[in-house]
Amino acid sequence: MRDAMVDSQLRPTGVNDPAVIAAFRAVAREDFAPAPLRTLAYLDEDLPIAPGRALLEPMVIGNLLQRAQPRETDRALLLPAGSGYEAAVLARLAGRVSALESDPALAAAARTALAAHGGGVELVEGPLAQGWPEGAPYDLIVIAGAIEALPDALVAQLADGGRIAAVMVDARGVGRASIGRRAGGAIGFEPFLDVATIRLPGFDRPRAFQF
Repeated sequence: MRDAMVDSQLRPTGVNDPAVIAAFRAVAREDFAPAPLRTLAYLDEDLPIAPGRALLEPMVIGNLLQRAQPRETDRALLLPAGSGYEAAVLARLAGRVSALESDPALAAAARTALAAHGGGVELVEGPLAQGWPEGAPYDLIVIAGAIEALPDALVAQLADGGRIAAVMVDARGVGRASIGRRAGGAIGFEPFLDVATIRLPGFDRPRAFQF
């Protein structure tokens, strides 16, 4: 089923980097799914793991990682950690990975699942929008979900020249997988693929004042 996921979901959507493909082949997605849903782990859909949270559809996280081009020298932050799956895949591509989770139950589940897969990920807890400044600066930040706005706290934790991968939701509600790069104090995003995935709480666009 894992090979079928790679061949029918990742490759047809342009995910063909050998290192990314190898990482997806190596990590057992079912080990990070809730027990009642493990037989559905390889569906081409977001897989619910908690209220308002999900394992991302494989093609979404696959495309984000391919465009982000993680390197063995990278210090990476992934959020949210969720059940640990995306962090386990990223850990096979980046040199050092911290995974941030705000839900204590999910953090506990992620620690257990990641330990069974050899570790390699620093699991930390705290508010997602605040990032994890203790590990900054990061060469790469991966946001496993859709957001309307990028908090200044995360921009500040990205190294100059660093990359950030996320699904950015525009004012019309359209989600686009995007790669951002920091230059000085500013960050610019390049969208490359329209996708629909779960929105993360706490990353809403500031609403305009209305009389």
